[in-house]
Amino acid sequence: MSDQRIARFEQRRDVLKKLSDQELKDRFWTLCNQVVQPIAELAKTHTSPSIERAVLLRMGVDSVTTHGVVTRVNEAGLLGKGAGQVLLKVSQKTGKDIRAAAQAILDDAGILKNLF
Repeated sequence: MSDQRIARFEQRRDVLKKLSDQELKDRFWTLCNQVVQPIAELAKTHTSPSIERAVLLRMGVDSVTTHGVVTRVNEAGLLGKGAGQVLLKVSQKTGKDIRAAAQAILDDAGILKNLF
């Protein structure tokens, strides 16, 4: 390693030595949030029907139904909200479980109007 690099390391180490355990934890989480924020922002604006179907599958919806639900959500212009979140909102709005809410979306696309 170069002397310059070692000197920079020593400076950073001296700063960190002075921090308490709680301050180190706070710094760690601050840095983690800074690293993850661009990824989270990208995820909010970039999704695809296949990703949304995968989310619904993990929520317990069968694969045939997931295809129809994602199509309806996409047609309603809500895919950016996330099909899982849309399904959850419908479930809460109707008082039905997740699978029944998915079926309700298939039965009546109008249920997605004014959801948000």
